[in-house]
Amino acid sequence: MTKTLILKHGREKALQGKHPWIYSNAVVRVNGNPQPGETVLVRTEEGKALGWAAYSPLSQIRARMWNWDVDEVVDEAFLRRRLQRAIELRVRLGLNGAGQGARLVHAESDGLPGLIVDRYADVLVMQILSVGVEVWREQLTDWLMELTGAHSLYERSDVEVRRLEGLQERKGLLRGENVRRVVLEEHGLRYGVDVEGGQKTGFYLDQRENRRRVGQLAAGRRVLNCFCYTGGFSLAALAGGAEQVLSVDSSAEALRLAQENLALNNGLDASRATWLEGDVFTVLRQLRDEGQQFDLVILDPPKFAPTAVQAARAARGYKDINWLGFRLLRPGGLLATFSCSGGISPEFFQKIVADAAADANVAARVVAYLHADADHPVALSFPEGEYLKGLICAI
Repeated sequence: MTKTLILKHGREKALQGKHPWIYSNAVVRVNGNPQPGETVLVRTEEGKALGWAAYSPLSQIRARMWNWDVDEVVDEAFLRRRLQRAIELRVRLGLNGAGQGARLVHAESDGLPGLIVDRYADVLVMQILSVGVEVWREQLTDWLMELTGAHSLYERSDVEVRRLEGLQERKGLLRGENVRRVVLEEHGLRYGVDVEGGQKTGFYLDQRENRRRVGQLAAGRRVLNCFCYTGGFSLAALAGGAEQVLSVDSSAEALRLAQENLALNNGLDASRATWLEGDVFTVLRQLRDEGQQFDLVILDPPKFAPTAVQAARAARGYKDINWLGFRLLRPGGLLATFSCSGGISPEFFQKIVADAAADANVAARVVAYLHADADHPVALSFPEGEYLKGLICAI
């Protein structure tokens, strides 16, 4: 007997529009006692079949759609095809070359809900966020090694969101050699990546094109890079001809790796770089009180609001740092500001930044809207996939 998930009357509209999530309050009943991660047939209360989904009994997202073709079986061949299709897209985009970093699988937007796979040169890093993907973990590991020819594969499923799916956090080497630190090339720069202990899967691949864009604006400018992590924007600014770059982060280890990354690039002038450990909110106020001014301020904070529930509280933090950022700019200066919070929409983020500019008493204009690079595609039916948003503002 096929195990089924039955939707409440009228709750099928989002699913018919190809949105992949089914929330618990949209479900009227589940038949057949499916196990966590098991594939179920989704039906309307009137009995119409809508497609196949991975069942997650503990999560508010009660099921995630695999496909909307009721005649296409979700099996090993199906999932391997999905994986291969995602990897081939990056090849066509020219983002999977030797020595490069790229996101090979971007979860729901690649038809593999809850699966993240990043490639750093010859090393893969996999992150499993849903119980539906968890049950295919071993097969996915084998297919990734086969389809990419990678030398090593790490798992970085050490994220709290797994607990919402009833899963424990986990990380470690799954295949190949234990090479914790990998060097990748990006727009002529070299970055060392800690795939075992770094933030997210080791590096912020989603900012690749934005680093290049901001770096091009740095020529002759005094630059302040906040939440600098391992120096991505800092190195891009130095390569772009910045006069001076002050980089701030609360992590001593991240700053150590940033300086190592600078040393990897012999063409960059280390005397133009200053590294400062400290809480960014505190440091920004100290710089303001000292009367410091910059020509380009970069704000790339960690995730303040994973979901919309935290949006109001997160908005205060975003407004605070952007207000301080505007206060530290010279007339004619540029603010490159970002949010990677899924709970903050692009429209809300722009309003927060606009309010910060008004309170700082500056007239600011948006001269560029920034997003994640092309290896982080966004399904048209899944706007939640567009988590990274950025603005370049001129005053």
